[in-house]
Amino acid sequence: MRVGAARTSHHGAGVALNSIRFESSWALAACLTLVAGCAGSGAGLDRGGRPLPPGGTIGNALTATFDSIQENVFAPVCSVCHAGASAPQGLRLDSVNSYALLVGVPSTEVPSVLRVKPGDPANSYIVQKLEGHAAVGAQMPFDAPPLPAATIAVIRQWISDGAMRTQPAAVTLPFIVEAVAPARGDVLLTVPARIVIGFNHELDQTRIDASSVQLELLGRDRSGDEPRRIPARVVVPAGNTRALLVEPAAALADGHYRVLVSAPPDTGLASLGGVRLGAATGSPHDAVLVTEFEVSAQP
Repeated sequence: MRVGAARTSHHGAGVALNSIRFESSWALAACLTLVAGCAGSGAGLDRGGRPLPPGGTIGNALTATFDSIQENVFAPVCSVCHAGASAPQGLRLDSVNSYALLVGVPSTEVPSVLRVKPGDPANSYIVQKLEGHAAVGAQMPFDAPPLPAATIAVIRQWISDGAMRTQPAAVTLPFIVEAVAPARGDVLLTVPARIVIGFNHELDQTRIDASSVQLELLGRDRSGDEPRRIPARVVVPAGNTRALLVEPAAALADGHYRVLVSAPPDTGLASLGGVRLGAATGSPHDAVLVTEFEVSAQP
């Protein structure tokens, strides 16, 4: 997580796993750093990234659940930089995208290591980066003191417990695409290794095959005006049955791309509960457009 130079400290000899306190004297510095750009380890900030009043604490009590870590760590600390098309390593840690882009997804710096490997914090890249022993790059937060050991311990515990995500409050919610990276309208200055599509329900994996997702290069090519299909592998990431990874067979050339998900009634994607993608809108189409993006990596 690339963040700026706000400062954290312990209050007392020990810090309980369910609490994070920060030095209020650094609130003004954190605010100025935010104005400057990529900012903050979360010291002196509330969960929305705003300076805390003297003696304030960040968010609610930190617990080893995804929602709590998102609210108290990823949102106020990490997503200051890890957001939008320019997010470092393509890792967006805002509340919409973070779970889909973390759990079961290979890191871009060391693709053999998952960003979060459910049940195995030691071999999860996010832990290696936070603890400062990853094979590539600097310790996170970048150019700032490390997160408190108690905070990292909570993240470790969440991963040890299976890196689960809170289930939707109502299982009758429509089955939709919840997150996608690259997002619609993104212009990427580096070639993405994969496209990640996150859904709001678990996928029926029996309906997933090579035709489930189409990656297309738009514009005129040798075959005429039709978009050109780009060969890609479609997989469900380990421990995250609400997502699909679309991995191109070769590096994407510069150009405009779109991604469509198969949605025919009999063979298209559906949730584990049997709800078909696109059913909520009554879409008559056999595919649902989930994103369009531009790759502009050549100088």
